[in-house]
Amino acid sequence: MSRYLMPVFILMIASMSIIGQQSSILGSVINENGEGIGFATVILKSAKDSVMVKADITDESGGYVFERLEKGNYFIESNLLGMIDYRSDAIALKETTSNHPPIVLKENAKLIEEVVVTAARAIIEVKSDRTIFNVQGTINSAGDNGLNLLRKAPGVLVDNNNNISVLGRSGVLIYVDGKRIPLRGDDLTIYLQNMTSEQIDKIDIITNPGSKYEAQGNAGIIDIRLKKDKNLGGNGSISGSYGHGRYGQGNLTANGNYRNKSFNTFGSLGYNKGIQWNKMVFLNYQNGLLLDATNLSTSDYHTINGRLGTDFYLSKKSTIGFLVSAQENKSEGKNDNFNYISAQSRPGIIDSVLIALNTSTSTRKQTTYNINYAYESGKNRLNIDLDFGKYRNIANNSQPNLYYNPAQTEVISKNINSYTTPVNIDIATAKLDYETELLGGSLGFGSKISNVITDNTFLFYNIINDEAIINNKRSNQFKYEEMVYAGYVNYARSLSAKWNMTAGLRVEKTDAKGDLTAFLPELEEEPVVFDYYSYFPSAGLTYQQSPEHLYSINYGRRINRPDYNILNPFREQISELSYSRGNKFLQPEIVNNLEIGYTLKYRYSFKLAYSLTSNQITRLIGPDDIDPRARFISWDNLATQKLYSFNVSAPFDVTKWWNAYMNLGVSYVNNQADYGNGAVVDVQAGSYNIYQQHTFTLPNKFKGEISGWYSGPGVWGGVFLYDDSYSLNLGLQRKFLQDKMNVRLSVGDITYQTGWSGYSVFNGLRSEGRGNWDSRRATISISYDFGNSNVKSRKRSTGIENESKRVGS
Repeated sequence: MSRYLMPVFILMIASMSIIGQQSSILGSVINENGEGIGFATVILKSAKDSVMVKADITDESGGYVFERLEKGNYFIESNLLGMIDYRSDAIALKETTSNHPPIVLKENAKLIEEVVVTAARAIIEVKSDRTIFNVQGTINSAGDNGLNLLRKAPGVLVDNNNNISVLGRSGVLIYVDGKRIPLRGDDLTIYLQNMTSEQIDKIDIITNPGSKYEAQGNAGIIDIRLKKDKNLGGNGSISGSYGHGRYGQGNLTANGNYRNKSFNTFGSLGYNKGIQWNKMVFLNYQNGLLLDATNLSTSDYHTINGRLGTDFYLSKKSTIGFLVSAQENKSEGKNDNFNYISAQSRPGIIDSVLIALNTSTSTRKQTTYNINYAYESGKNRLNIDLDFGKYRNIANNSQPNLYYNPAQTEVISKNINSYTTPVNIDIATAKLDYETELLGGSLGFGSKISNVITDNTFLFYNIINDEAIINNKRSNQFKYEEMVYAGYVNYARSLSAKWNMTAGLRVEKTDAKGDLTAFLPELEEEPVVFDYYSYFPSAGLTYQQSPEHLYSINYGRRINRPDYNILNPFREQISELSYSRGNKFLQPEIVNNLEIGYTLKYRYSFKLAYSLTSNQITRLIGPDDIDPRARFISWDNLATQKLYSFNVSAPFDVTKWWNAYMNLGVSYVNNQADYGNGAVVDVQAGSYNIYQQHTFTLPNKFKGEISGWYSGPGVWGGVFLYDDSYSLNLGLQRKFLQDKMNVRLSVGDITYQTGWSGYSVFNGLRSEGRGNWDSRRATISISYDFGNSNVKSRKRSTGIENESKRVGS
């Protein structure tokens, strides 16, 4: 591997040696008791003319940073309503990194007697490399799960099959606390649905990750950050919520931590229980037949999850820690499928009816372990992460396929089946990141090794005279093993007072093997083997025209490797006329992303993006080759996909008591593929979506919220053209007991318009469908915080709620 990476290091370092110097200032804001103050405004100004150079808002622990500064003379101002304003002495910035002494803000006694202020985080924060959706900043997040929260996040779209896309691009990676979740498909959906909003602090959306991040994932990364208190002493919270729509869902969550100067121990425990409901209706025109299909599904589930970790502060420069997380989900499902079969020439005359009343039970267990080490000394920063995860899933399904006469009074024929699908996944990774200062800039490099082993067994049974007889023709085992070796180098620095650049290169070698073992020797197939190198350059340039105007352009190349869930050729069916299967011959897709951005006044963000993808992995709906009545969902590679998108993010204050946030996304996609024999994909579609949230400060300490989204027509996968849909949500909040108890009431999707509808035409099958789920519900959520708090309760808004946080440029 080194012989491939060494020229990269030499080239990167040599090419930067002619560029000038840059510096940074690090510091914190504290109160008179030495506790960090979150959400204070910190401004860096030029000592020469008092012109603002940079602005920042402190994080929850009071920290701030100004990066990519020219050497010179500056001073710092800091303020927070209810505190005395601070102004530093002149700072002569000569070193590449300057640690400014802690800023101590003192209470303004006269002002405190008259005014009490509550500091709150912005709903949306726009940074140079990511957009942050602060879950705790919205009332209507009460009682929601992780998947539904993503529907509300800016630039994120969740389709009818719960596939997640960002800026119109599919292939997004899901992280939790910086760790990749290796699940896909239904496994990922269930995992996200069992995460509650009470456990989630914020969601980072990184649309164009740099070379430090693994190249997997065409649409970038969504990193779900869980709550973790940073205050000294013992702190924690307990919360619970219950919501009711068609069925009820509830959860209980407890979080806690203890921190002192030597270590920090933290943990959480959660329990969820409820019933999920879904309905889909399809009209399928194929081979001269019309099939009117209805599918009703319910899932009665309960989940327990927890995590426990400790960070040990070995010295002021080094920390070592561990984290263990676990989740167990059990569910019992019913899936009632009805198919009314007729000739297209006689649509009102039913020939026969297929009814499949499916039942299922499933258990999903997940355990992950992490050991990490961090070292920071002046210019040098080192991080080492070792991770191991075990995922054990098993599902048992019973499916009686009964064909009735048109009046449904007589069974014409029947085919009763059952199948069991155990899935074992083991994933191990080792990662090293090192960062230092070089030639006035920041040089980072590192490596990562990951190993993923999935073992999937599909046991299919025919039920004859109430006896289960294994069908060796339909049963098999699919084992997929993947090794990825990666190394990267990245460099960032200032070119001048207004220009900054980043450049990086990541090299990955993939060794993978998919081995399908049939239960009959005559069905045995050769394994599919992948062995290739991939190179992923990335680059970015920013121009700070003035303190309120920032322009940027970013380029990145990424890959999306097919995973076990869509490579696995098992035939999973909701009836014998409707099924899905994977494709073990899928090729990895490669995307080139280009983004142009503009940020106004640190809060209004505009982004224009273009993506060109080759071998786009897409979901297709087509007719079965053998049974003229059957249709199936499969995965295949498109030749190309071109995607154009534009996104606007804008928080603003209507009045002192009315704050608002709006996000607008527009996209246009062009899908092209020719599979021969008339199976052609030639789809062009434009789409748009709008998300708005309005928060009102009401009398008697109440806060109200109105939020909603509208999604215009567009395309899912390769060929499914969907219609518009929308949602409207209402929320009310009040805090009690010195703001330690938070009570939230919300009503989601009050117009019940979040459902979907649309059609697809592919390879002789026209499929028209619609569906909805239990989205309209009323929810009450109560949480109580206990222990120390570093943000004191003060009245009146500081105006920070809608201030887009920005670190450096």
